[in-house]
Amino acid sequence: MSARFPSATAPLIVIDLQNAMFDGLVEPPLHDADTLTGRVGDVLDWARATGRPVAFIRHDGPEGDAFAPGSPGWPIFPAFAQRDDEPTFGKSVGDAFSNPQLIVWVEKLDAQEVVLVGAQTDFCVAATVNGALSQGLKVTVVSDAHSTVDLPNETASSIILRYNAQFAEAGVNLLKTDELA
Repeated sequence: MSARFPSATAPLIVIDLQNAMFDGLVEPPLHDADTLTGRVGDVLDWARATGRPVAFIRHDGPEGDAFAPGSPGWPIFPAFAQRDDEPTFGKSVGDAFSNPQLIVWVEKLDAQEVVLVGAQTDFCVAATVNGALSQGLKVTVVSDAHSTVDLPNETASSIILRYNAQFAEAGVNLLKTDELA
């Protein structure tokens, strides 16, 4: 399947790009974090310049977790300059669509498609792709604007490539940052 440009009504959803993903204080930082930050910034610039709605997803971990509400790792990473009109939807499981408020937000936009970037490829990004598909939405993943961490038996780069292939097999539209921005 060849890549297509996302529909004009497709909002951008930024998944779990919170301080703890970048600071390395408790969790290992995301693979190629500086490049990811630049690419997500470019995708945000594209979405904002084209008038697309943007939402941020924030993982709400349990007490004592790096992502626990109120902890230093919990806020959205400030490099993304979240605007006042860009809502944040919390979640405590991988799938962002587990939050009914996100579903209502997408429905109010009359969107039939979403554009996804974020972390972690093999957890919350993959779960949110599946959640969006189960909601009957078309999905575009910016294939070079999501990341994860190395596992003992697999590098982050290989995980990202493997999941991009799985996303494509599931019918997800894959585009690179420079194809959008």
